[in-house]
Amino acid sequence: MVQTDTASSVRNDVKAVGRAIKSMAHPALFMVDCIASLGTEKFRMDDWNVDIMVAASQKGLMTPAGISFVYINDRAKAAREKKECVSSYWDWKPRLDANRFSKLFCGTAPTHHLFGLREALNIILYEEGLDAVWARHQVLARCICAAVEAWGSSGRMYLNIEDPKKRSCAVTAISTASGDAGYLRRWAEDVAGVTLGVGLGMASPNSPEYDNFFRIGHMGHVNVPIVMGTLGAMDAGLKANNIDHDPNGLAAASAIIAHG
Repeated sequence: MVQTDTASSVRNDVKAVGRAIKSMAHPALFMVDCIASLGTEKFRMDDWNVDIMVAASQKGLMTPAGISFVYINDRAKAAREKKECVSSYWDWKPRLDANRFSKLFCGTAPTHHLFGLREALNIILYEEGLDAVWARHQVLARCICAAVEAWGSSGRMYLNIEDPKKRSCAVTAISTASGDAGYLRRWAEDVAGVTLGVGLGMASPNSPEYDNFFRIGHMGHVNVPIVMGTLGAMDAGLKANNIDHDPNGLAAASAIIAHG
């Protein structure tokens, strides 16, 4: 189960799945992948009956890639005691009961990453506040979606997720008319210095459809100038490549920023 699928940019209803599993008293453990969504989307592990959650230091936690995490509850701990369910690689018990600091990391600790993560958590939890972080991601995601919807009113660009309630606060996936995404991505990178994501998982890199998709990441240490700057570069790229679009994309995005 993935809370936010970074390929399709869909937000899954983790709470509903956890409630269903609990209501059926099913023995399966409920595991959620929060690598892209932790720190960008609301997540309540205990309240949502999640048994195992995996995450990583990059993306919403604003730290370079290099640390991964696993969080487990008592139900998952009990399941681990069934020897047939355990492999040496996936066994979390040695980490939980480590008698030496190094065993927490299966070797040398990633010291500089830990210092960076500590500062990132200070920003998230104490300087900005977790509720404010979630709210910021929601506004910036809506801002990007508003721009894409306005640009695409001509029918040449549209959001991968139609239902606003199912759109990710971490990444937005976009489909375009034939080749437009490729032209826009290359221009943005070569001329404006802005890297737009490829359409990960949406088409084979060797297929003609590969240049019909792109993604915008908006997770972690992002703010209004970063997002509006990215959208401004995209707006210029649409013009430079003569890609048909409605001219009101930036106005739609700034309206979301202005009114929340």
